[in-house]
Amino acid sequence: MSLSLKLTALSSLLNVLKTNVSNRTLTMSSALMDKKVSRGEDRKQMLASMPAKDEGTLGERTTLIDSLISAKQSIFPDGTTNTSAFNGQIFNDIPIIHVRVSKNNTIVCFTDAQGVPKIIRSCGIEGFKNTRKGTNIAAQATASTLSAKVVERGVKNVRITVRGLGPGRMSALKGIQMSGLNVVSVTDTTPVSWNPPRPRKARRL
Repeated sequence: MSLSLKLTALSSLLNVLKTNVSNRTLTMSSALMDKKVSRGEDRKQMLASMPAKDEGTLGERTTLIDSLISAKQSIFPDGTTNTSAFNGQIFNDIPIIHVRVSKNNTIVCFTDAQGVPKIIRSCGIEGFKNTRKGTNIAAQATASTLSAKVVERGVKNVRITVRGLGPGRMSALKGIQMSGLNVVSVTDTTPVSWNPPRPRKARRL
């Protein structure tokens, strides 16, 4: 095979490759353009469906906090709360559920209006062991069990006192509410020292 024939074959092969590459780039660029167009259309549709900037917030800057507080003034206790009737029952005669919360356990105690204990349940009694006693799930389960026993006694209205800080604080209240009891008041009786003792020195590592 002569040199001229080889060169001709090579040049024809190169031409074929060039046309293939150009066709591919054309198809890829067209696909990319289609994607860009579709993205642009999607963005336009999304922006068109979004609400206006101030929709739903009209007049929020003019609302006074004091007016909101005065509107809900009745939810705070006053001098007549102890003798007021809630669902046909005097406030001072409503039984109390005491919730004692710590980081390691949650103890729930049901007492009568005078403070005499009737039922006591804790996360340990419920079957939670070790570190699981200090979880919010354990607190909710304990509060639900005690509340079910309280409902069996025919009690409908209760007062709640919460003492201490821990993961079971809100979960215990949720468990009591879910059992069907009507919560009249929630009181935080966590002791606060205004002149606490000096803390221990920092541990050396």
